[in-house]
This record gives sequence, C-alpha cells and structure tokens, in this order.
Amino acid sequence: MNFKLEICCADPHSLRAAIAGGAHRIELCQALNVDGITPSAGMIQLAVNSGIDVHVLIRPREGDFVYSEDEVDCMIYDIKMARKLGAKGVVIGALTPEGDIDIQACHRMVEAAGNKMHITFHRAFDVCRNPEEALLEIHALGCDRLLTSGQAPTAEEGIPLLKKLVAETKTLEPREGSGVRGSKLRIMPGAGVTPQNAARIIKETGATELHGSLRKNGYTDAVMVHDVISRVSSTVG
Repeated sequence: MNFKLEICCADPHSLRAAIAGGAHRIELCQALNVDGITPSAGMIQLAVNSGIDVHVLIRPREGDFVYSEDEVDCMIYDIKMARKLGAKGVVIGALTPEGDIDIQACHRMVEAAGNKMHITFHRAFDVCRNPEEALLEIHALGCDRLLTSGQAPTAEEGIPLLKKLVAETKTLEPREGSGVRGSKLRIMPGAGVTPQNAARIIKETGATELHGSLRKNGYTDAVMVHDVISRVSSTVG
C-alpha cells in the first residue's frame, strides 16, 4: 500500500517536527483551538520553502461553514494567494443553511484553484445532512480528497461510515480533465488519530491516507508521526 500521512500544522515548530517524523504532506492552518483558519502568507511561504507538499486550509473564521458572499470572496483571494506562494493544494468546504454542500461557493473555489492544485474537501462534510449525496457532489466538483471522521467525534468511532464511503468511491465514474487531481475522489480519515489507532483505522476502512495533528504539549511530536507511519506500514504493508 502507498500509505500517506498528512499532518495538520499551525506553527513553525510543528512544521519542523512533522517533517522530521516523516510526514508526507502538511495541511497548514493557524488557530487549531478553533479547528483552524487560514494561515498567514508568511507561514505559507515558510512551509513551502521547507520542501514538503503544503495544502493550505481556506477558512476565513471559526464557527459554522455557511458563508456570506463577502466571505467567499475572501476565500477566493486566499486561494489565489496560496497558489501564488507555491502551495500544492487547498482545503475547502462550504454548506448551505440547510446542511447541504454549497455547490456555487465550492465551484468558485475550485475554479480559483485551477487544475494544477490539489483540492481537499474538509470536515464541513461531517455536519452535512446527507453524506451519500454530499459524496457524489464533492466528487463532481473535482475534489481529489475528502477529509472526514465519518460524521463521528473521532475517525476511530466513525469507522463504519468511513468504510462505506471508501467502498462508494470505488464505484464513482472517473472524471475527465481533472489535472493533478486525478479521476476519482479519495477518503482521508481524520480526527483523533493516534499511533495506537492509526493502523486499525486504515485496515478496517480500506483508506490509504490519514490526517492528524499528533500533538504533545501543544505541538506536533516527531516521534508520534514516525510511530504512526511505522505501525501502519508494519500492520497493513
């Protein structure tokens, strides 16, 4: 299995620890205490200059995922900034007041990213009202990853839905003209991932990627990052 571990980082120390531990990719944000918002241009440039693939969280504020037109405009500008600074991808998401995917807002964000950036749909999915329908819409938008806990507090608790989502992605019709994003959507479990449960999540869901912050004393810990990669590799192969 070509396993990938994405680490969510909000500061330079965590960025360096994630790289030292062997992380394959960084989701860059700030203010993890409110589940993350868009990082500064300086932080994006620092991460890009480190040499690892960087995907930038595009979220203008804490709270829900129902955005005004002005907020969507802000996200469009931030996507263009991230692209200009050399980020490999962006992490997006928006919902309607009813709890469905905001197709119009997300389509604008996908267009702003262009066909040379990877696009992850974030955990706004975990509060949408119809996950099966949302999965099809996210795929049709052109996203190549869906970060989700399986609509549960943690990915370990969400294994039943995660397994179902992974299976459903295998039945999706391949997209045409997807650029770097490939032809199909991939499920990336995240939330509460630890060295102790990572292998179980991968093995039982059939996913090939994981997302976590793996923090100790408030910062990503290089040993924990290495342990996740080692345990998944030795258990799943």
